[in-house]
Amino acid sequence: MKKQNIVLFSGVFLILLFVLGVYLYKNQQAKKFGFMAQENASTFVRKHSQTLGSNDAKVYLVEFSDPACETCSRFHPFVKEMMAANPGKIKLVVRYAPFHAGSDYFVKILEAARKQGKYWETLEAMYKSQRYWASHHNPQPHLIWRFLPSAGLNLEKIRNDMNDPEIAKLIKQDLADAKTLNVRKTPGFFVNGKPLQRFGYNQLKELVESEIRANY
Repeated sequence: MKKQNIVLFSGVFLILLFVLGVYLYKNQQAKKFGFMAQENASTFVRKHSQTLGSNDAKVYLVEFSDPACETCSRFHPFVKEMMAANPGKIKLVVRYAPFHAGSDYFVKILEAARKQGKYWETLEAMYKSQRYWASHHNPQPHLIWRFLPSAGLNLEKIRNDMNDPEIAKLIKQDLADAKTLNVRKTPGFFVNGKPLQRFGYNQLKELVESEIRANY
């Protein structure tokens, strides 16, 4: 009987020790990886997501954007300034929410440019020329092709690659995640999973800086 009790207690002790070890490991991983250790992190950052910044960054700035969105183009230089002011601490994650009619056309061009290693150059060219092709009253998407050469692209390859079915799947996934996260307009920002409650430059800066203070 005593032997059985010893075996029983030993078994319980080992189970408790195992549970404690798992808890400590997960806690350590959470501290090490922060936001990315959360179970729902994949809703914010997918394997296909375009990113900018250090892989060691502890602050993830997730932006649901639309290349045809005027506000997105205005926030773009502001986001770059924040990253430059905090080198290595912020990782930008671009997600797509092409809410404007036909704007998935420009997302497809962006993703095709990515295959040529010209993603950011193409995004810059799009934002700089946006007023010519993205008018909400009279959109003229075909005009974008006049400005793409400035990004150093092989345009013939872009026209072929933008029809890749995988890009359409990517857009569908991003839109599904945007719906899950209740993103209804662009740009939609999340910092380490926390939504920007009040929209504005200063509000975004405050949220980013609060996460930097909390993680560094």
